[in-house]
Amino acid sequence: MQINHDTRCALDDVVDLINTAAEGDRPDQLVSVGDLAAYVESHSLSGLGTLTERDLEAVRSVRERFVKVFAAEEARTAAELVNALVAEAGTTPQLTDHDGYDWHVHYFAPGASAADHLAADGGMALAFIIVSGERDRLRRCAAPGCGRAFIDLSRNRSRRYCDSRTCGNRLHVAAYRARQRESAHTARG
Repeated sequence: MQINHDTRCALDDVVDLINTAAEGDRPDQLVSVGDLAAYVESHSLSGLGTLTERDLEAVRSVRERFVKVFAAEEARTAAELVNALVAEAGTTPQLTDHDGYDWHVHYFAPGASAADHLAADGGMALAFIIVSGERDRLRRCAAPGCGRAFIDLSRNRSRRYCDSRTCGNRLHVAAYRARQRESAHTARG
């Protein structure tokens, strides 16, 4: 799957925002204005003024809406969620499926809030994924106890873990050790 640099950055922002939410033993990482400021800085979101509690709550709301896009079972549901996000962010592009055509597109205004910035850019990036028929690349880590969001951009759509260096390696090592134990048990028995 080929995506341009800006879309990839926006998709990374979406995934990283989703992954700030509490999941299992992992606490919410977006609970204060300071947390939001750190997120904004680490993702180079520009043109934002002083962040407030209102910004924090709005970004947390956008985060939950991105979670719903990832969880949507059908393209139509995901598209409706994305349309609402980008429209409420003050953007004009729309994602639609009319006149027998599949999903297609028919971004953030100067001075936009952090939430509108994320909703517009992230929403449009997700729209491109839906338009290209690649919604199944929006995934959650298959490692037990993880559940982090990621976008599978592998050529063969085979990625199952959020990070091959942690979750992937941990599970591959566990499977290897289980095979070694089974082999040793079979050799003795």
